[in-house]
Amino acid sequence: MQQQTAGADRPALYTEEERRRRDQTPWTLVQGVLAPLQFIAFLVSLCLVVRFLQSGEGESAAAVSVVVKTLFLYTIMVTGAIWEKVVFGQYLFARPFFWEDVFSMLVIALHTAYLFALFTGWLTVREQMLLALAAYATYVVNAGQFLWKLRMARLEGQRRKAESAPAGQPHAADAAPRDMEVAA
Repeated sequence: MQQQTAGADRPALYTEEERRRRDQTPWTLVQGVLAPLQFIAFLVSLCLVVRFLQSGEGESAAAVSVVVKTLFLYTIMVTGAIWEKVVFGQYLFARPFFWEDVFSMLVIALHTAYLFALFTGWLTVREQMLLALAAYATYVVNAGQFLWKLRMARLEGQRRKAESAPAGQPHAADAAPRDMEVAA
């Protein structure tokens, strides 16, 4: 199927068949649930890490929170790869999410480096927490990438509905696509 155009110069995020698969797969709901949970884990952990860096208190809680956040990241990356396989036919680096997936690799690398440092003592505790903050900074950028794609998909859906509605008839906005793989 030829890719539809979303605008004058950019391809649509989804073909009709990809949109159908996106809306029918349970992995879309899984991503929609995991993304906000990961964000909550991130916010809690960020507070604990900053508290430790400022006061030196709560080292264990901060370390555990980074591990929990990292486990959410790994889970959302694996389920997100499955989602991409169902929707686009490949596990990662599908055309619409290529750059998000590329940046996700950096997010995963930094989180994994934190785990390595934590479990091997490779860095001091303070350096480990600074590494966690670097990982979190990349996570925020990556989450922004996925939120931007979510917005693009919503706008594309609204345009598609507007174009297909009979002249003079009101049209409802497209339901929010559930591709919330804020993974990374």
